[in-house]
Amino acid sequence: MHLKFSQDIKLLLQRLAEKPLSLGDILTETSERGFNLVIALLVLPFLFPMPPGLTGPFGGACLILSMQMVLGRRSPWLPRKIATYKFPRSFANVILQNLRRVTRILEKIARPRLSKIADNPYTWRLNGLCISWLSVLLISPVPLTNPIPTIGILLLAVATIESDGLLMCIGYVFTILTTLLFAFIGYVFFIAPSLLPQFLS
Repeated sequence: MHLKFSQDIKLLLQRLAEKPLSLGDILTETSERGFNLVIALLVLPFLFPMPPGLTGPFGGACLILSMQMVLGRRSPWLPRKIATYKFPRSFANVILQNLRRVTRILEKIARPRLSKIADNPYTWRLNGLCISWLSVLLISPVPLTNPIPTIGILLLAVATIESDGLLMCIGYVFTILTTLLFAFIGYVFFIAPSLLPQFLS
């Protein structure tokens, strides 16, 4: 079973062999699916070791796109400075090849199902809201946690492209669990240290 997502990745790999791609090029190539395809491309590097300093720009662009989903937009827009950003070819190749590997896994679990959820007009907005919140958590300065919200964003992005209502529900549960985890980490970092003197006295 070949997903629309897989076909998009294959097309981008072919295009990349011809010339460097910008985020605007990808949005133009993939139209409505470009929302979630570009979101997946932006967050995928956080699953792997990557150069420092990209969390803000990549996470910020992801947040901009997902907020447009919350507003119900179907035609994605990015600020010109971000839209014209061209991935260095070697870096883009690594991203797309890694995304292809992830896609092989997703092909085994993603398929159109639970259409009442997937095709509900409010689902697009809800998915955008969840991705927006996970993007905020991704940008937050909590060390060693980048892969966690990234997994949730990828689940929701692929589920949206493939109209997979079940995978969307899994993404919603993952979003809630991730929120609880970050709340617990915040409690440990900001509240628990103040209690130490009481335990030591």
